[in-house]
Order: sequence, then structure tokens, then C-alpha cells
Amino acid sequence: MATKPSPAYSEGSIRVLKGLEPVKQRPGMYTRTDTPLHILQEVLDNAADEALAGHGKRLRVFLHPDGSTSIEDDGRGIPFGLHPEENAPVLELVFTRLHAGGKFDKGKGGAYSFSGGLHGVGVSVTNALSRRMEVTSYREGQVATIVFAGGDVVEPLQLRKAGPEDRKQGTTVRAWPDAKYFETTALPMAELAHLLRSKAVLMPGVTVQLHDEKKKDVQSWQYKGGLRDYLMQTLNGDPVIPLFEGEGYAADSNDNFAEGEGAGWCVAFTEDGQPVRESYVNLIPTTAGGTHESGLRDGLFNAVKSFIELHNLQPKGVKLLPEDVFARASYVLSAKVLDPQFQGQIKERLNSRDAVRLVSSFVRPALELWLNQHVEYGRKLAELAIRAAQSRQKAGQKVEKRKGSGVAVLPGKLTDCESKDLAHNELFLVEGDSAGGSAKMGRDKESQAVLPLRGKVLNTWEVDRDRLFANNEIHDISVAIGVDPHGPNDTPDLTGLRYGKVCILSDADVDGSHIQVLLLTLFFRHFPKLIASGNVYIARPPLFRVDAPARGKKPAAKMYALDAGELTATLDKLRKEGVTEGAWSISRFKGLGEMSAEQLWDTTLNPDTRRLLPVALGKFDFAGTESLITKLMGKGEAASRRELMELHGHDVDIDV
Repeated sequence: MATKPSPAYSEGSIRVLKGLEPVKQRPGMYTRTDTPLHILQEVLDNAADEALAGHGKRLRVFLHPDGSTSIEDDGRGIPFGLHPEENAPVLELVFTRLHAGGKFDKGKGGAYSFSGGLHGVGVSVTNALSRRMEVTSYREGQVATIVFAGGDVVEPLQLRKAGPEDRKQGTTVRAWPDAKYFETTALPMAELAHLLRSKAVLMPGVTVQLHDEKKKDVQSWQYKGGLRDYLMQTLNGDPVIPLFEGEGYAADSNDNFAEGEGAGWCVAFTEDGQPVRESYVNLIPTTAGGTHESGLRDGLFNAVKSFIELHNLQPKGVKLLPEDVFARASYVLSAKVLDPQFQGQIKERLNSRDAVRLVSSFVRPALELWLNQHVEYGRKLAELAIRAAQSRQKAGQKVEKRKGSGVAVLPGKLTDCESKDLAHNELFLVEGDSAGGSAKMGRDKESQAVLPLRGKVLNTWEVDRDRLFANNEIHDISVAIGVDPHGPNDTPDLTGLRYGKVCILSDADVDGSHIQVLLLTLFFRHFPKLIASGNVYIARPPLFRVDAPARGKKPAAKMYALDAGELTATLDKLRKEGVTEGAWSISRFKGLGEMSAEQLWDTTLNPDTRRLLPVALGKFDFAGTESLITKLMGKGEAASRRELMELHGHDVDIDV
């Protein structure tokens, strides 16, 4: 049967999305689409940034009966004059252009030293996904009004002189979210109230109000007690052992961080109840945590560990881990970071690597001093952490006993970890002996094991299970993991599993990708229950290193990029920070063996800064995945592979 010819591929086939079209076509890339709360939060964050910069004392949200929401602040008001380069009103540009805003220019000369806005697409996304938006700016004795529909201007900017009934300064944004972009247009009221209350907590002295005009109800928040009062209210009376609060910010003389960078925190330790944990960066709630929370954990652990060692409180045979100290900790953390790097546009997780060191450098010395000034509380906290460590070690010993005495001898190439805690332990299957050597030196000996692999692993897709152990590499992998090969319908004994995470670590090049595929084939074919239970991961080492010169208050630094796309983004960031073109140097890693132990730890092994990709079936079921891998890895499937390449070859970046 003749196939229908595909349409011609020519210059006219390329479509360039203009204005806010990318947002309308793929809203999920820019915001949450379950409810419109996040697009309204973008406006709210801008109002909060004004207060954070010291230009406002009141923030009000109005829920109107017609389904629209207004957000009003008493900040400086968005400028409405013509932009010097774009020859269009700034008030129009802010809401209609992606990557336009006042928060890229950081430092003393910029409009905002610290802000949550970074990507410059926030309120333009709100505009794109609203069927109508009305913006009013009060500034310099004038009132500017502009109206949009679906992201386009429908009533151009109008100016009038401010009257006695008008506010002196500030901005009001009223938006009608477009129902076609959201699962529901109903706002989650509890989540909205919690968000507004947290803004008030993080901005002492600023009044935050929520007006529900339909219910004729007004809620108002203003906190003077800050994080402590907020955390104690949120804990709902759970008995607190010690409570530790403080703050620390970099001075102008600090060589490592910009002036004003730092954090405020309140940490309470409890024996019972569910821990309460909230964190923020420049007032933006980071519900998925991030590197600032890692810095808090690091600072708490090292301070408590130092106190225990100083007072000789640690029992023999007990080894403390960060989770032992952190397990019963409730906290509210508010970090200020000059140039925050978030994961994704919705900013749920902070990725800035420097934030670990930033927060830890202030938390650790403050807690060490506090513990030694309050020795009684210090001893209670030490007792809590030691009990947690003892419970963890006992649980690990129970697992060890269940293994019985008939365990195969561990492979000689395996460099094992010290811990017996399954949830904490990680095994890295490393490509090559030289990379294995760097991994052994750079790893955390307590929880990370390393098994170097020689060359490319056997393609096991069509290998019978009883012939697997004829291959030494596969034999060693199975024995090291502690689980026997099995099929998808088997019920293997997973009590012998020795590591909670089995991580494939290969070079960031084509050969490394091939080794990843071969190992994934092995796990899917012969250890499918490990994938189903979420035990298999892929480590993602960088392909490039950029040596960046000093930038203002920022010292010279080494920056890493996973691929060419991230490299381009890194260089663009340096250009925006004023670094002269070519002042940086770029190195490409030929393989993991080129990395020093320290580099491998910083980029790939450190749980706080690495990128670890969990392996799951994704959108395919087991049968669908099996069919696809058969086409890729089967010996007699050349025709199927050719068809796959013809269909999907355009999706692949070729590394020559």
C-alpha cells in the first residue's frame, strides 16, 4: 500500500511564536494550571517586592463577585512613561513582553536589590491567561490606566491628574482568569489565606488583607513577633524542647556574598506531632525546598555535632547523620539571595548552589553559640538526635539479620559504604576505573558505595536469566545490589537489597548515554521490581565547566553546565552581570575520569547540589516499554530501528 507523501519541509514550515503566544499554547510550562492561584501570586509577589524594598506598608487582595481578583499595593507605582529603547509605555511592556521587568538589574543601582522575580515572565503570564486585565498605576501626581484582553491591549494607556480621592502612589491589578486554561477557576481559599499570612510574617509591620466581597468578609494579618510567633501558632501547641531563632546577613565587607544576602530562621524541636517546614526566598514560598533548606540542615547538623563532641555526649558505636538531627525539626526559613536561581518558572525549588554555604555560614556559628549558652537545651537536643541515630542503626541491624548467612561474597571492586541504613545508602555504578577512583575519593564514605564497570556492559535484552552470571560485570552488579534477577511477574525477595538508590553514573557524552541504555536494559529486563519501587536513578554529570571572573561582589567561580543549552544560558547570565565577552574560559570534560574528586563531589555526588534523575516507566505501561526496548535493543530489529530513527530523528541532538 502506497504511503501518503509528507508535506514539503521548507522555509515556510518554520513558525515563529510572537508576543505571548508561547504562554497560551503551553501554559503548563509557565504556571500551574489546576487553579489560577499562581498567576495571581505573580502579581502578589510584585506587590510584596515593593514592600521588601521598603516602599510599601499595605497589601490588599479583593475577591469580586464577578470572579475577578484585584491586588493593590501602596508601592512606587509602575512607571508609565515611554521606554527609551522600545518607544512604548513601560506599563504596557511589563504586561505584554516576556523577559521584561525591573528585577534583572541587581545591586545598589537597580530598582530592586532583592526580589522574587527573576525570569521576567511573571505578570505577562498572568495577562496572557486572563480574558481581561485592568491595571492602574498611581505615581507622581498622575493616574495611568490600561486594559488588556487575552494579553492584548484593548484600551490604550490613559493618563489623568490624580484627584483627592486617588491614592498618592501604588499599583492595582484586576484580573479575570480565562477558564479555558485551568481545571477550575475557583481559588483554593485555605492556600490563598496561608500565602497572604506568610507574606505578613515575612514582612514585619506590613499589613496584608483579604477582602471577600461576596461573603462580605475581611481577614487581616500584621505580625510584629516575626517567625517565632508564626511557627508557634502553626505548631498548634505541640510541646517544644528547644526553640532556636536568629538571623544573619552579609555586610559590605563580606568577600563571599553580596551585602544583605543571608537568612532569618526559627527552628523548634519536638518529640511528637508532624514537623512543620516552610521556606521562602525573597518572600517567594519554596514548597519543594532547595539549597537554602540544605544550608539550614547542614548548619544545624554541624552545630549539634560540635556540641555533642565538645561535651563528650556521644555513646560508643553511635554515628550521627544529618537526618538524626533534622528528623524532629520544625522550621520557618526566610532567605535573601541577590540572584536566585529557581527550578522552573513556578519557583517551587531554589537551585542556587551558593545558598547552601550562605545559610549554613550564618546558622552554624549562631547555633553553636546558642547551645553553649543554653547547655540544658543543648543536652536535650543531643539526646533527641542520639536516640534517632540509635533507632536508625537498630533498624539497619534487623535488615542485616534477615539476610541470613548464605550471602554471596561481595565483589572485590566494590568500595562499600559504612552505613547499614537502606534508605540512606547509595550505590554508584561508575563507567571506567579512573572515574571510579575519583568517585571513591570524592564520595561520602558513610552512605555512598562505588562499583567501577569496565567498558560497555553486555546487552542483556535477549540473554536467558540462567546465563546472566556468566558475565562478570552483571554478576558483580547483582551481588552488590543484593537482589537476584527476576521477571515482571515474579515476587523477588527484596529484603536483601543493600542500597535505597542504585545510581548509573556515566560520561555526559554519546558513549556514556549508550552505557546508560545498556544498564537500563539490564534493570528493566532482569530487575524490573527495582524500577517499579523507585530504586534506580541516573546521575547527571556536567559536560562543560565555565571559569567565571569576579563580578562585583561575587568572587571568581567555577560554573557547570549539563549540556550546550545550559552552557548558553550560563554565558547569557554572565553577560547580564556585566562580564566582558570572552573574559571567561570554557572547558569540556572528555569523561568523568578528567574530573577531580572534589569536582565530582560538587557536581554529581553531593545530595545538596547534584542532579539525580529517577527512572520510571513514564507515560508507557510495562508492555509498551517492553515493545519499545525490543525495537531498540533486539538483534533482529534493524527495520524497526530504522523506522524509529525516521520518525523521531529530528528530536535528537547529535554529538559529533
